[in-house]
Amino acid sequence: MNRLIAGKTINDWIQQFPLLEQIKQYQPVYWENAGVREDLPGVEKLKADDITDAAERWKRFAPLLKELFPTLQDTEGKVVSPLRRLDRYKAAHLKVLKEDSPFFLKCDNQLPVAGSIKARGGMYEVLKHAESLALKEGLLKQSDDYRALTSPACRQFFSRHSIGVGSTGNLALSIGIVGTALGFEVHVHMSSDAKQWKKDLLRKHGAQVHEYKGDFSEAITKGRQQTEADPAAYFIDDEDSKDLFLGYSVAAAELKQQLDAENVFISEQNPLFVYLPCGVGGAPGGIAYGLKQLFGGLVHCVFVEPTHAPAVLLGLMTGLHEGISVQDFDLDNRTAADGLAVGRPSRFASSISQHTVSSIYTENDDIFYQLTYELWNQEGIFLEPSAAAGLSGPNRIQEDSRLSYTAPDGVHVAWATGGALVPDSEREVIYQKGKQLAEKK
Repeated sequence: MNRLIAGKTINDWIQQFPLLEQIKQYQPVYWENAGVREDLPGVEKLKADDITDAAERWKRFAPLLKELFPTLQDTEGKVVSPLRRLDRYKAAHLKVLKEDSPFFLKCDNQLPVAGSIKARGGMYEVLKHAESLALKEGLLKQSDDYRALTSPACRQFFSRHSIGVGSTGNLALSIGIVGTALGFEVHVHMSSDAKQWKKDLLRKHGAQVHEYKGDFSEAITKGRQQTEADPAAYFIDDEDSKDLFLGYSVAAAELKQQLDAENVFISEQNPLFVYLPCGVGGAPGGIAYGLKQLFGGLVHCVFVEPTHAPAVLLGLMTGLHEGISVQDFDLDNRTAADGLAVGRPSRFASSISQHTVSSIYTENDDIFYQLTYELWNQEGIFLEPSAAAGLSGPNRIQEDSRLSYTAPDGVHVAWATGGALVPDSEREVIYQKGKQLAEKK
């Protein structure tokens, strides 16, 4: 008897979307989104000033963050990352680009405190939750110096509250590090693909780590259930969080300021292409939403997923969003790109990304490792395999795109999502594997 997925057999789905045949065979694919819009769509759960509100909240917390984390001294408490031009990498590996088309790396792999893009969303939601609790308790006013939240009274108050999260690793690090620094009890529910060093680091910071044999979906489901059973607990839901989404969206304005500083300006003749590694879809979805706010039809946001875990691709292509998982199509959701090892897309982000993402492509683990090695070899920059996913973007667009835009034109930005906290021993393993694969090409 044929298994039904939303009332259709797998063969029915393949007939409707022939690309599913290649996806089922773990082949790299490229999908173009016919639903992408040039204007920013109206979104029921978001208001026009939500991103401005998020940016203002970051500013209020800057003095506190500077005091809590010495790594933020140089940025005056701002959680920001550099933008680097990759001329050597471009010359060696992106020959499809014109000489005057710059290729940049947005170095969220260097984000302070948590060392990954999750510092934007995870830290933001923890801070917003702390602010909300303190305001309600009368321990804080918005006009106050937010360093007041480190007072003994506030820390004692926060210690009576807990935060829960389900994660493959990097989101857990951002929430665990910031949550425990403020005094919260933090419970992290981690899937089987989470790296041991990430679990060890969380425990070092005082977070309680709960391990599961299953994947991200099991970890987040169990974590949600356990957290919601405690009235003093708050669950940060990577599958359905407005606040995570908004924390990421503020990064778009940061990128624009950095491009302006480079005298790189976006126009019809000089469009912007941004390649975003994608797991559950919250981080790339938030950034894409922010970029659409600023650039409209002048920006093309491209998501990148592993061949073994194309959750957002399946959700958007079929229109089922969080109603479908990679396991429904017999994919195993096993990938070295642990931050992207997600079986089901974000409910909140998918409803928005269906209008903001131009295309999605998939790569296999061998390519992720090779890209990591090639970037280190050319530029001396280390990334986690998942974070290197967007480095092949211009080549994939040039090979596969049938849309009106082509890769040789415009400004190209690969968003590097993690790597700073990876231990040296783990880096060496990743480097050697990438080197071995690159030399076999």
